[in-house]
Amino acid sequence: MRRVLVRDLGKTDYLPVFNQMRDYTRARNSESIDEIWLTEHLPVFTMGQSAKKEHLLSPGGIPISYCDRGGQVTYHGPGQLTVYLLLDIKRMSVNIRELVARIESSMIGCLSRFSIQANRIQGAPGVYVDRKKIGALGLRVTRGRVYHGMSLNVDMSLEPFSRINPCGLLDISVTQIADFQKIDMESAKIALLDELADVFDINLNILDNLVPELG
Repeated sequence: MRRVLVRDLGKTDYLPVFNQMRDYTRARNSESIDEIWLTEHLPVFTMGQSAKKEHLLSPGGIPISYCDRGGQVTYHGPGQLTVYLLLDIKRMSVNIRELVARIESSMIGCLSRFSIQANRIQGAPGVYVDRKKIGALGLRVTRGRVYHGMSLNVDMSLEPFSRINPCGLLDISVTQIADFQKIDMESAKIALLDELADVFDINLNILDNLVPELG
């Protein structure tokens, strides 16, 4: 079973983390260990490579960051669990379609642990509850290695999503675990990591209070 390091970065600004995971992916080699980073970002709208400015309706004072993941505009903020997957998918013999399916399955499995039935919508990556988006994903693959990842709405202010068309979807609203039951972030982390370990058949080595140098 493959070993994967897990780093809990706590609350972070978006850009330093983006730069660090991109640099790690560019520098790694065939022997580099895979990593999973957990964080709650401070409020930010991120624009993927396919993002259209017309989907950014009224950002107000929330910063906007451009990045190299796939997809459209989304929002990150405290109370949302963002999980970055720094994986060598070539070494894992996993293609992009299967990778997306496994990420979605991990979120669906996590939500089922909280008695929430989530599903996929064809042509709209992510996971949904009654056509409300609760989990998003966006990836970048270079030389068989992936970075960026997914975000799961746990217990956060959903108001900023009203300032955008989330992921470029015009007829989709958003929801979160806290809309269905009381939840704390640590419980969400444990549940999602357990699902990732099962879905990817990996052994997670959690590094307490150890974070990479971000800058």
